[in-house]
Amino acid sequence: MSAQDGRGGQGHGHGPGGHGHGHGHGGHGHGHGGRDSAGAPSKPEAHRAPLTRGAGGAKRLHLDAASGVAGDMTVAALVDLGVPLAVVEAAIAELRLPGVVVGLDSVFAGAIGASRFRVEPAQSERDRHYSEIDELIARSSLAPGVIDLSRRIFRRLAEAESRVHRIDIGSVTFHEVGAVDAIVDIVGAAACFEYLGAAVSCSPLPLGHGFVDCRHGVLPLPAPATVECLLGVPTFDAGIEAELVTPTGAAIVATVAESFVRWPALSVERVGWGAGSRELPDRPNALRAVLGQPLGTSTRELVVVEANVDDLTGELAAHAIAELLRAGALDAWATPATMKKGRPGLLLHALGEPETAERLAQLLLRETTTLGVRAYVTSRVERPRRLIEVATRFGVVPVKISGGALGPEQVKPEFDVCAALALEHGVPVREVIAEAVASVRSLDG
Repeated sequence: MSAQDGRGGQGHGHGPGGHGHGHGHGGHGHGHGGRDSAGAPSKPEAHRAPLTRGAGGAKRLHLDAASGVAGDMTVAALVDLGVPLAVVEAAIAELRLPGVVVGLDSVFAGAIGASRFRVEPAQSERDRHYSEIDELIARSSLAPGVIDLSRRIFRRLAEAESRVHRIDIGSVTFHEVGAVDAIVDIVGAAACFEYLGAAVSCSPLPLGHGFVDCRHGVLPLPAPATVECLLGVPTFDAGIEAELVTPTGAAIVATVAESFVRWPALSVERVGWGAGSRELPDRPNALRAVLGQPLGTSTRELVVVEANVDDLTGELAAHAIAELLRAGALDAWATPATMKKGRPGLLLHALGEPETAERLAQLLLRETTTLGVRAYVTSRVERPRRLIEVATRFGVVPVKISGGALGPEQVKPEFDVCAALALEHGVPVREVIAEAVASVRSLDG
């Protein structure tokens, strides 16, 4: 069987002798194309006013991937949501890819009106190594945030391919048309996310089963590179013989999504639909992008893992806390305690997702002198938050912004990044922090 979503033809790129499976617009579409009331094709983007740059600030963008996700579906959904197609066209133009044309078509996904992103590559394309693609993006005139996000997505994809084929990342090759498709989808999606500036969440991803015909053989579904891209991402069996999540779609979602929930608590303001190019037997093949205002706070169920110790040095306690955070704890800390017989001691705590409880407990037992660990379920009331990246004269700085209806936003640049940039440029770290905060304020203005 052929790939479920994406462009038919050459593949996503692998090392020498790799497989290369297609993810494109080839094949038949979704039944009847988009029509206006008179029966003529409707004009893409005509159904809603375009969003302005930064319109997603303090808002949440949720990707509802009930039918899966591919790179072209992501771009189409974001443009259908209201990101001007010109944003994508301008980003692709900055890459100077000869002969490449992009467009948007109005189609139907089942009975749902949607948009489909179209890429028309040059007549002749060639294989491209990952390092060449990375350099192409890095040296472009794209906005710093678009460059950084595009490179991080491509890096995730290339690392996945290198693990699948057990080759060095420098040997990963993206084949012919598949290389251009991946470049356009990733850079186009990055430009849309950067334009919106919203916090991104995604639903758990449905995975199909079966096999896909590739450039040099057959691969099982979900494709090996897709699974590698989705390390740490919640997935479930969709019960369908089809490719629902492509490597490019997986790399994009795994890089940009801050959380994975079936549906966030938000007041919906906009909805966009991005159609895939294959017809599915049991569901409309489309990705839904939803933009809305988070509803105040949200409550999440978490687990606290803790242990009492009275014979642990401060150095070992600090090391244990660092290891807990590295292992996935959302927070880790120590509080002083008076132990039996009046001995001074420490109470080591770790807060994490329920699925991390066993891992954190084992780490406490391994890295400390405790003989037992306690765990209990708790809940955390959270203020809505989003992570953006701002350009400063010292470099790109990730900034966490806490919003919602609880007073002014709290802006916190990532300290470790600021410290590294301060060291690199020989300036006080507070100067880097101040400039990052000023860059966020300028976006709001």
